[in-house]
Amino acid sequence: METLRALRYSFYLIFHPFDGFWDLKHEKRGNLKAAIIIVFLLCVTFILRRQLTGFIFNTVKLIELNIFLEISSVIVPFLLWCIANWCLTTLMDGEGSFKDIVITSAYALTPIIIINLPLIPFSNVITAEEGAFFYFFNSLAVAWSALLMVIGTSVVHQYSMRKAIFTCILIVVGMGIIIFIALLFFNLIHQMYWFFYSIYKEISLRM
Repeated sequence: METLRALRYSFYLIFHPFDGFWDLKHEKRGNLKAAIIIVFLLCVTFILRRQLTGFIFNTVKLIELNIFLEISSVIVPFLLWCIANWCLTTLMDGEGSFKDIVITSAYALTPIIIINLPLIPFSNVITAEEGAFFYFFNSLAVAWSALLMVIGTSVVHQYSMRKAIFTCILIVVGMGIIIFIALLFFNLIHQMYWFFYSIYKEISLRM
């Protein structure tokens, strides 16, 4: 029941973000379990959207659909955001813990779920000429969640809105840096593997 109440609270939060995020952190109106469920529901939403969106608006070939890739397209950016958020705000006197960041960020994604789920059947009954409505609500969901991310960052770390916006820009840059470093690391590991493998092959042929 506690988790259910925490999930229901997300509907209040998206319409009253300042009070909502404050109570989320200080009054414990949400919890980590509910946050994980929200991220899981977002993954399900993305999978259903790829599979069931009307063919007019669906550019994905179902035969090429990779569920694990779709899940990764949600989980990886979410984790990168939380990690970059925690790393930067720790240096910038942020008051939110990593757990606070995860919960706040997950709750901020709620509009993407509640808007995109109805859009799936809607996309199957509208024509291409009415597609403007489909793209409008798509954009609204992303913009709404982005705004909640900024407000959530402001409230959880006790930042002004100007500092929160600046911090969110830095977080996005930080995500790019993390990806760049990760790619360099895996590339280095790959090269080291082939270097030692070639040495091993050379020794094996000479023995």
